[in-house]
Amino acid sequence: MILPGYPGEVSGGINGPRFIWGALSMIPFLYIVYSLFMGLSSSINSQPAEVRGLVNLARWVVVLSWSFYPVVYFAPFVIPMDGGTAITVIEVGYTIADVVAKAFFGVLVYMIAFRKSQNLTTA
Repeated sequence: MILPGYPGEVSGGINGPRFIWGALSMIPFLYIVYSLFMGLSSSINSQPAEVRGLVNLARWVVVLSWSFYPVVYFAPFVIPMDGGTAITVIEVGYTIADVVAKAFFGVLVYMIAFRKSQNLTTA
């Protein structure tokens, strides 16, 4: 996903290479997001009751936050912009996606682990 997307990201323009490489990067991207969603979906029922809601929330955070990356990648095709404006919009978009996909998801994983460990100590 990163390997085919990178050449388009550094191509410098929004025409041609960026779109082609972005479209190619969507193939592994969609497979990974689908696999994560289905894997988390199938694990919800096997989780302790105290964490099922958090695991479900984590599943949606993964899908929604990861889906923001292609939205940002393809933004220059949808919203007419170029130069510094395009670069700024893309970088701010990636930063927002990173905070949600990494920091917020990390807090959810911590909360799941904390609740599971509390469950072990009270059992």
